[in-house]
Amino acid sequence: MLGVSTFHPPSLKTSSHSTISRLNPTFPFPSSISPSLNRSTTTKPLVIRAIDAAQLFDYESKAALQFRNSQKLKIAIIGFGNFGQFLATTFVRQGHTVLAHSRSDYSAVAQNLGVKFFRNADDLCEEHPEVILLCTSIISTQNVLLSLPFKRLKRNTLFVDVLSVKEFPKNLFLEVLPTDFDILCSHPMFGPESGSHSWSGLPFVYEKVRIGNEENRVLRCEKFLDIFGRGGCRMVEMSCADHDRYAAGSQFITHTVGRVLDMLMLESTPINTKGYESLLNLVQNTCGDSFDLYYGLFMYNKNSLEMLERLDLAFEDLRKQLIARLHDVVRNQLFDDVAKVQTLQDNNHFAVAKYAQNGNGSAIVLSSNNQRSADAILHGYYKSNGQSDDSTKLKIAIIGFGNFGQFLAKTMVRHGHKVLAYSRTDYSHVAQELGVSYFNNADDLCEQHPEVILLCTSILSTEKVLKSLPLKRLKRSTLFVDVLSVKEFPRNLFLQHLPSDFDVLCTHPMFGPESGKNGWKGLPFLFDRVRILGEESRISRCDRFLDIFSKEGCRMVEMSCAEHDWHAAGSQFITHTTGRFLEKLKLEATPIDTKGYETLLSLVENTAGDSFDLYYGLFLYNLNAMEQLQRFDLAFETLKKQLFDRLHVIYRKKVFQNEENVCDFPERSMFPEISEDSSVVSSFSNAVDAK
Repeated sequence: MLGVSTFHPPSLKTSSHSTISRLNPTFPFPSSISPSLNRSTTTKPLVIRAIDAAQLFDYESKAALQFRNSQKLKIAIIGFGNFGQFLATTFVRQGHTVLAHSRSDYSAVAQNLGVKFFRNADDLCEEHPEVILLCTSIISTQNVLLSLPFKRLKRNTLFVDVLSVKEFPKNLFLEVLPTDFDILCSHPMFGPESGSHSWSGLPFVYEKVRIGNEENRVLRCEKFLDIFGRGGCRMVEMSCADHDRYAAGSQFITHTVGRVLDMLMLESTPINTKGYESLLNLVQNTCGDSFDLYYGLFMYNKNSLEMLERLDLAFEDLRKQLIARLHDVVRNQLFDDVAKVQTLQDNNHFAVAKYAQNGNGSAIVLSSNNQRSADAILHGYYKSNGQSDDSTKLKIAIIGFGNFGQFLAKTMVRHGHKVLAYSRTDYSHVAQELGVSYFNNADDLCEQHPEVILLCTSILSTEKVLKSLPLKRLKRSTLFVDVLSVKEFPRNLFLQHLPSDFDVLCTHPMFGPESGKNGWKGLPFLFDRVRILGEESRISRCDRFLDIFSKEGCRMVEMSCAEHDWHAAGSQFITHTTGRFLEKLKLEATPIDTKGYETLLSLVENTAGDSFDLYYGLFLYNLNAMEQLQRFDLAFETLKKQLFDRLHVIYRKKVFQNEENVCDFPERSMFPEISEDSSVVSSFSNAVDAK
């Protein structure tokens, strides 16, 4: 593009060569043309300027650059620890100018992040940042705020906090800051750990406490909030009071549970369930924070003490339930025989009963209800013809066809195995839909000679069910399998009550209808070949049964029953205990749920769906469970003591803030004044002197 200056057309009398010479003074004249030709003195020479051909594009790009720069802020971070550095990384990446000040020297870290560090707060404030962002601990916030030189700031500076409690900083800002300053209370509900990969979907809570009406002040607040909006945060505008009410029921609970579990020193085991892994993640996410942060959640949120008391009551209630149930079991065992004898005497008649003494000397009544079992004893064992079935498919009888039995049956049928079922409740209709042969009578089922008897009963009823089975109607080589959540108990029960001809396989599918509904891939399946006799057909049968779970992608873990129970007490029982007492709090989702709190809600949903009998079985039939319950109780008490000890220290300092001055007057008596009578006072003084 050419730019042309003001130009008047040349006179018609002027020759074309004259015009050319003006256009280009260095133009070579032909020798035939005289250089002394007349030139017009009334016209201005044509001036040619070189102009950027992309002028319009440059204008647009410069305008866009100016707009982008107008969206940038000068942000001063007060408190440049882990969280301050975490936020600064994003601020700098989005192009904002970041200044920092902290009691500790973080100048090297700041330089690496592209942040200008100030050791002196006055120097920082003289830079006139648009935003002052307090990233201090809750406990030190007041002291830090009072130490800032407000007079060195612009009068309309925006003050922002990122504390985990909100009413406290709001009231503090309104009390301490001059009325010219704007106030924004915010809470990014994530940190360096939970927000390390992305802020997408993470909640950012804020309240515009005091923002001036001027357009530039409103825009400045929006630009600051846009930092988190652009980061993908879920922006939640909420009053500080509502935040603290929700946070006490979610964030404080989450941190409390995380710290209690941390004191138990939980470790990963070879048989981790999804629920236990979520607890391990919870510990990792919460205990990376300082105790001061957790204490601040307790001290500066008026709702937290109530939640701590509710937690205490919930755990105590759960413990009472366990101990009361244990008391009932022991009491029934102690007085069962006495009650039977007393009933016979009160009715004043003799019942026909046959008593057999067991090894412990207690009586077992053979009543008409198990007469068919008694008949089976008279007829002896069924004799096998010795022929082995070479088919890869099994005939599996499921004893106890409730939710879990049905859950396993679906997969077994899909694998082509023939499945039979028996249960106290009539599930014939459900069995028909699943392709399972259902039997209302255990004798009828056993006469079908299943190769595998799979016990899917509750822990509490296992012994009773096992004793009720007509074992004599089974082949002597039958394989007995259990799927209980404890292992030493069924192992000992099988070895004690089953004839030595029967094979025994103890297993624990560490998943259920809920956690395994989308597939079993990667889920742990524990097993112990307790007694598999050496015949090839028996070994093959055991392997074919295990193959059902292996083909579904289970993580197959061969482990002794004793080792399982040791690991399970520290993982599965703790997981269920945590879920059970949290269930008593009636936790609900809130608008500001953190990932940790969502973990707890999922845990409650997964554990509370199981019956209390299952949980009680984990307690009663695992000899390690009582120790874990006591450790959990001790950890909770220790955490409460830490909180109240810290609270006592702060309260004592507040009450006795001039205590050091008292020490300057040793002559002052610390005893109450006894009497104004001088003789009494004198005698008391003499007595003291005598000592």
